[in-house]
Amino acid sequence: MKNLFDNVFQDLTVLVTGHTGFKGSWLSIWLTELGADVIGYSLPDAPTTPSNFDVSGVSGRITDVRGDIRDLAALRQTIARYRPDLVFHLAAQPIVLQGLKEPKLTFDTNAGGTVNVLEAVRMTDSVRAVVSVTTDKVYENREWLWGYRENDRLGGHDPYSASKAMAELAIESYRHSFFAREGGERPLPLASVRAGNVIGGGDFAEFRLVPDCMRALMAEEPIQIRNPLSVRPWQHVLEPLSGYLQLAARLLQEGQPFAEAWNFGPLEQKGVTAQAIAEKLIALWGGAWERVDSGLPKVETGQLRLSWDKAAARLDWRPVYTWEEALTEITAWFKAYQNGHNMYDVCLAHIQAYVQRAQVVGVGWIS
Repeated sequence: MKNLFDNVFQDLTVLVTGHTGFKGSWLSIWLTELGADVIGYSLPDAPTTPSNFDVSGVSGRITDVRGDIRDLAALRQTIARYRPDLVFHLAAQPIVLQGLKEPKLTFDTNAGGTVNVLEAVRMTDSVRAVVSVTTDKVYENREWLWGYRENDRLGGHDPYSASKAMAELAIESYRHSFFAREGGERPLPLASVRAGNVIGGGDFAEFRLVPDCMRALMAEEPIQIRNPLSVRPWQHVLEPLSGYLQLAARLLQEGQPFAEAWNFGPLEQKGVTAQAIAEKLIALWGGAWERVDSGLPKVETGQLRLSWDKAAARLDWRPVYTWEEALTEITAWFKAYQNGHNMYDVCLAHIQAYVQRAQVVGVGWIS
C-alpha cells in the first residue's frame, strides 16, 4: 500500500500491545501491509473465541509474543529484545459490564498496565513515539447533546470508564515528567487517542451490540438489546485506525506538537441509537429484535458523542463511512466468515476498499 501516511511505516519496527484483540488484529494487518515489522504483545489466549486474529491467521505474518501488560519485567524484556521504533498500546480489559464483574482486574489492566507500558518505554532508547489507546468514555458523563472535546473534564463512575480516565492521567504525567521537550529525561512524543463504540467484522466480544447482533443473526435468533434508545458514536474500525496511523506518522515526523490527546469519531455528529443499528442489520441480513434486561446495574450513558474537530483541523483527518455503510461492510465480513472464505484476504480487501473510498473523499493520509 504505497502513498499512504507518507510511507513512514515501511521497514519500521512497531510494537502493538493487545494485537490479538479486535482493533489490535486489524491494526496489525494494516501495518503489515504498509511494510512494518509488527511485534505483537498479548495474553496467551485471544480475548474471544473465535477471534479475528485467529480466523484471519495474523500470527503467521507478524512476530507473536505472549505476555501480560501487568508484568513489567516481561514488557521490558520484549522491548529490549525487539527495540521497536513505535508503540501502539491497545491491550486492555475493554468491556464496561465486565468491569462491574471484575473491577480489580479492570483497574490493574487498564490503569496499571498503561503505567507498565510507559515505564518499559522509559527504560529504552529505541522508541521514537507512542500512541496509547483509551476510550471515549474517559469523559465525565454530562449527558450532553454535543460532542465531548479533548479538553473537557475526565471522569467515570464505573470501573471501566474510571480505569481509562486514570490511564489518561498517567499518560499526561509521564508526558510532562519524563518525555517533555524541556525538563524531561528525553523528548519522546506520547499521545493518547479516544474513540468509542468501534464496530467491524471480526468483533466477537460479549456485551457489545454489533457482535451480539451478528451472533443472533447467524444463529437465526432474535437480537436482544439492553438499551435501545442509547445514542453512541458508532464508527467502523478502520476509521479510528486511520486516525491512529495518521497521528503516529505526525509524531514520528514532527514530534512534540502532536503529543496530546485526540478524539476520533464518526461522520454522524448526532449519534445513532442502538435500535437503529439493530434494525439496519436486520434489513441487511434478516431477523428480529427484542428488548431485554441484563440484570446488571445501568452504568452506560444515554447520550455520548465525540467532537473530532481537532483531528480534522490539525491532522487533516475525517471519517469516510456513514453508519449504514459501516454496517454493510460488517455484514459482508460475517457472511464471508460464515461461508468459509480466507479471512485475511477478506480483511485486506476491506482495507483496500476503505482506502479507495478515502481517496475519493480526500483525506490527508493519502498522498
